[in-house]
Amino acid sequence: MPGKNVLVVGTGTIGEPLIAMLTRNREALGVERVFFHKNTPLKTDRSKVWALQQAGGELCVDPSRADAFRALDIEPKLEFEQAIDDSAVVIDCTPIGNRMKEQVYSRFVSPSRLFIAQGSEFGFGHMYARRINDETLDAAVGDKSDKFIQVVSCNTHNLSILCRLLGFDGGDNVLREGRFLCMRRATDISDGDKFIPAPSVGKHSDARFGTHHARDAWHLYQTKGIDLNLFSSAVKLNTQYMHAIYFHIERTKPIDLDTVRRRFAADDLVALTHKDNASTIFSFGRDHGLYGRILNQTVIVNQSLAVRNDHEVIGYCFTPQDGNSLLSSIAATCYHLERATYTERIQVFKPYFFGEV
Repeated sequence: MPGKNVLVVGTGTIGEPLIAMLTRNREALGVERVFFHKNTPLKTDRSKVWALQQAGGELCVDPSRADAFRALDIEPKLEFEQAIDDSAVVIDCTPIGNRMKEQVYSRFVSPSRLFIAQGSEFGFGHMYARRINDETLDAAVGDKSDKFIQVVSCNTHNLSILCRLLGFDGGDNVLREGRFLCMRRATDISDGDKFIPAPSVGKHSDARFGTHHARDAWHLYQTKGIDLNLFSSAVKLNTQYMHAIYFHIERTKPIDLDTVRRRFAADDLVALTHKDNASTIFSFGRDHGLYGRILNQTVIVNQSLAVRNDHEVIGYCFTPQDGNSLLSSIAATCYHLERATYTERIQVFKPYFFGEV
């Protein structure tokens, strides 16, 4: 029986901290056991697996690879498919979530089991971001749902909260147009390859939305029946620190700069900063964040904010990488395990939401 067990598939940039957050906060989150799946036995990853096991995570592997893990002095606890069967929530943190859904997860669909994938896996299931569309979670988790959720990407989280705070007045949609330039880090600091030597511009592969960031934000708000006029562009920069976003939001109603700043300051998912470069913000997260991560959905550069013609809000912000999507994955997990208390349970991470960075 799945009980309140959680399985994390993948130990990469998102999977590793997610496993650690779940294992070290099991009681507060209402989680019983935390399983994690690693596909490839690598000596370079052995220390990471040992650390996760010491924290309380239980390794599961494919049967054909169990001996290869044991040869590296890594002892699996159980087989992968047994871990799925024993789990109430399966969180896929790999770039092949849709393939896993088709080939594996579809055989384990149950009213008592929820599957969650990450931002790259468009079409996996009901799109979700913490406090953007929580009221729609029952459509993905309830008894009549198909039990598949896609937690949107970190930059889509950022776009979406900008829309929530600047594109709505008292619940009314006042967003005429939102344009965003996503300046993405080339690779995570945990990646040892695929770094780029110079800035590399992306394609506008979607005629309506530009890149997937605006497309996914539109779909996210569509779960609430809201149609937003959004367009995004992307460029990769030769850095491993943080993503940055330039935003230009045009409203149908006027707004002043003081009101913009008050809205940002009043929201605990927003961090404000007077820093103007990714390295110093990243360093703050490394020193004071949870496993080096800021869990806010966005970091707004205070001095970059401007209001033009009383209707256009312009500025720069930084994206706390996977920190915002980690929180959404855990929020969806807690909602499935015990929806009446999920908001209260995730407050265990409140110390890692910063008013100012």
